Formats: sequence, C-alpha cells, structure tokens
Amino acid sequence: MTLLYTHPSGFRHVTPPSHPEQVTRLDAVINALADLELDRREAPEAEDEEILRCHLPAYLSTVRRKTPAEGWTMLDPDTYLSPGSLTAARHAVGGVCAAVDAVLAGEAKSAFVAMRPPGHHAERARAMGFCIFNSIAIGAQRALDMHGVDRVAVLDFDVHHGNGTQEMLWNEPRGFFASTHQFPLYPGTGAANERGEFGQIMNMPLHAGTDGAPALGAWQEICGKVRQWQPQLVLVSAGFDAHAVDPLASLLWQDDDFTEITRMICDTAATCSAPVVSVLEGGYDLGVLGRTARAHVEVLRETVA
Repeated sequence: MTLLYTHPSGFRHVTPPSHPEQVTRLDAVINALADLELDRREAPEAEDEEILRCHLPAYLSTVRRKTPAEGWTMLDPDTYLSPGSLTAARHAVGGVCAAVDAVLAGEAKSAFVAMRPPGHHAERARAMGFCIFNSIAIGAQRALDMHGVDRVAVLDFDVHHGNGTQEMLWNEPRGFFASTHQFPLYPGTGAANERGEFGQIMNMPLHAGTDGAPALGAWQEICGKVRQWQPQLVLVSAGFDAHAVDPLASLLWQDDDFTEITRMICDTAATCSAPVVSVLEGGYDLGVLGRTARAHVEVLRETVA
C-alpha cells in the first residue's frame, strides 16, 4: 500500500493573502486524497542534523532568527516566514526522511509526502521561490548516508527548474537529477548544458506554449537514462504547475499528461526494482492541484505495488 505522510503543521505556514503558495493548497491535496486507501502516517519533525545534511549551519541559524513571533518576515522576495513556518518546514523534511526510511526498509514500495512549504528551489545557503528547506535533496542524501544506497535518482516535473536540488547534487556522483521545466522562467537555471560534475544531471527545458506531447517525449528520454542508471531509490519532485490553467507559468499540459508522466516514472522504477517517494512541490490552481495530485497518487498505488 502507498504511504501518505503529512502533518497539521503544514497548515500553520501562513503566507500573506496575495501570495500564491497558500494554506489552501494543502487543503486541496488532502481533500482530494481523503477517500483513497492509503497508509496514512504523521510526518515527524526533522532534527537539525537532518537539515544540515544539505544546508549550511549559518543558514539554519538565519531561518531561526528571522522566524517572527507574529506577522511575517521575508527570507527572499518570494519566501515568507510566519510563526509556524519553521516547524512546518521541519515536518516537511521529516516526512521525506521518514518516507525514504520506510520504503528502503521494505514497508511499502511507494510514498507521497503532502506537506508545505515546498523545497526544490532552496539552496544550501538561501531560501528561494517559496522554499525554505530542500526536503527532497535532504531525503536523497539521507538515503546515500544512512541506507547503503549508492544510486539515487531525483526526477522533477515541476514547471520551475529545481535549482536547489541541482546545486546539492551537482558534485554527487551517486545522485542522478533530471528535470523538465519551462525555460526561460524563474529561477533562470536549467539549460540543457547544465550537466553536473559527472554528467549525472539531465535538464530538458521546454518553451512557453509547449503542450504535453514534447513533455512526454522528454520523459521517455529521461526514463531511458534512468533505466541505464539503475537507481535503488527514485525520488519525485511532483509539481503540478505545468498545467495549462496554472497562473504562474505558460506550459499547456493537461491532466492526462501528469498521469502519463507519473506512469512512465513508476514503470521505470519498477524495472529497476526501486521504490518511489514523491514529494509535493508547486501547483497553484486549486482545482487542478487536487485532481492531478489525486491522479498522481492513484498511479503510485497501481504501478508500484
């Protein structure tokens, strides 16, 4: 059975009313998954040592210092802290780490971590793009450090390039990172010639106005590389903002494109005998987010069984 990790702290990371990354995003996902048969688990709170696998101590200290007693402070022009944000970000990291531990222990073959804030833009020393801690990169590093795993693949279909994850895996020969994303678009990284120190990074940029067909072709190519890599764990940055109606980008994917990409990833993981941990990233149209997140988790349940 697929595991679902979440925690009420995700609702206590409160952004200003006009901000796209709202509490209602988590409501949309949790409500959409409410009637699915899942092994539901509480995401634990990560200790400092987990966060410091990928982030610098000075950065963690900055987040602590800037966490307000009331109202908001800003880590960057897009990334806000409210009184509950640090705890929510810790539980987001803890959920990914717990999911990695569980699937590598054989408790399940797939897991979905429904938490916020998202993480894939956060770099070692700074917040970016709504992201405080890079949960998925920390989970990948935990697998490499703690579980004797020597090949991890991180696959990112969010419409925005996962610059933070790329930075953290750039010099890691055991970590394969692949991404499709609109380009050019925030954060400005993700060109095809960004390949990592060991050629283990694969960026497949897509022009504004691209529909799902080129994306499916790109993911066929990525999945071919993943099969060659033969990872022992597949991690997915699952952002649902490449949809045609999402307000923050200009790709033209439809619901079925997310389903088919998820199926490709899961089928590829199965051929490698690798479990899958998927982590919620972006997606800012609430109706689309709920539908596509549910379809994504349904594929996790069906194909990694």
